[in-house]
Amino acid sequence: MRAIETSQEITVPENVEVTCKARKVHVKGKRGKLSRDFRHLGVDITKVGNKIRVTRFFGNRRETAAVRTICSHITNMFTGVIRGYKYKMKSAYAHFPINIVLNKDGTVVEVRNFLGEKYIRVVKMLDGCIAKTDKAIKDEITVEGNDLELVSRSCALLQQCTSVKNKDIRKFLDGIYVSERVHVEELDA
Repeated sequence: MRAIETSQEITVPENVEVTCKARKVHVKGKRGKLSRDFRHLGVDITKVGNKIRVTRFFGNRRETAAVRTICSHITNMFTGVIRGYKYKMKSAYAHFPINIVLNKDGTVVEVRNFLGEKYIRVVKMLDGCIAKTDKAIKDEITVEGNDLELVSRSCALLQQCTSVKNKDIRKFLDGIYVSERVHVEELDA
């Protein structure tokens, strides 16, 4: 059964500029700019005053579900340009210590000595993501950025490069895993 109209509104936070044109949403805040293209979905995205309205007419169940998904993506963009995203990852190993080496600007991560292998795994961070290490905390790497999807995909690339092959994964639990998800700038309480 098709719903005649499905719509949802999002309130634009203060200090954030939003432009919507032809299902492309551009968000500008104090941490930078993000843009997203929703042309693959048949919805109307309009800015009405201080709100963004996402509307779908005569949609089936899957098409009306896309309305809430788009609103969530836009809300994540707001959070990214206001607070940013930071994922903390820890390396876990039983015997051979995993060495993580970053280049100067933190866009390329090299993983060495994984399971004692001589092969050097090179992971390039996606656009807008920076990897950092802290000398005080051993075996921890943080990935920061404004776009939630790019930060989480960069962490996924790091985790997938250390997947164990041809061994029992119940016994060999070595790898780099996400330990914590926080924001770069925390809200004042």
